[in-house]
Amino acid sequence: MRTFKGILPAAGILVAALCGFASGPLFAFDGTTTPNTALLSPSDGMRGAPPTAPDASDKAKTLTALQYAADQGRLVAQWKVGRMYAIGDGVPQDDQRAFDYFSQIANAHPDEPPGTPQARMVANAFVALGHYYLKGIPNSSVVSDPARAREMFAYAASYFGDADAQYQLGRLYLDGTPSDPLQAARWFQLSASKGDCRAEAVLGDLLFQGQRVPRQAARGLMWLTLSKDCAGPEETWVKPLYDNAFHRANDDERAMALVYLENWLKRRRE
Repeated sequence: MRTFKGILPAAGILVAALCGFASGPLFAFDGTTTPNTALLSPSDGMRGAPPTAPDASDKAKTLTALQYAADQGRLVAQWKVGRMYAIGDGVPQDDQRAFDYFSQIANAHPDEPPGTPQARMVANAFVALGHYYLKGIPNSSVVSDPARAREMFAYAASYFGDADAQYQLGRLYLDGTPSDPLQAARWFQLSASKGDCRAEAVLGDLLFQGQRVPRQAARGLMWLTLSKDCAGPEETWVKPLYDNAFHRANDDERAMALVYLENWLKRRRE
């Protein structure tokens, strides 16, 4: 049993998971080596939701019932109440209370078998905790702690294969000091292969530009095309990356990107 006392992994568990991943071969960044695991990619740990999201009607009664169940240690209720406080859904937005509920989940359910709806909620809780540790919570004991944030993202990314956690971990490797673009690209690939539009866009831009990783312009344009087609209204930064790459690409790179894209879509249909 893994122990997350104080939301901190037992010594060696996370390190072993990350070292095992980092020691693997450099991926071709085409998605062919990535397992098909469950996808949940919330923004700031809360974007989207499993099918069991709280009913929008009669939030007061819903909250009372959920809090009672959460106090009994029910995972689903803890996640629902935590999410309600995190986004202010029917209750005043309260990051500290949300943090407390997500912490209960992470402490009690780190070994939830991956691939189940419950596991998606646990992974989502770890991602939310990662964001809280990354930014801190004003007027609370939760201060900004990037190292702890990385532990939260890395556990959800490694054990649960969570796409959002993989994207967030990639961003930390890309933007951190020191930066590790190759490791970032590996995590972006895992996330992109599950359909995370942000990961597709960043990976595509990295590969097309070729300034921080070996240049693969056609493959980068493929990923950027996929990201353009699935980006939501909150990802307005994606299309300019695609437009820039498309206009800079030569005819051969565009043609090869189309071949990669057709092969990718064919594999997804099979």
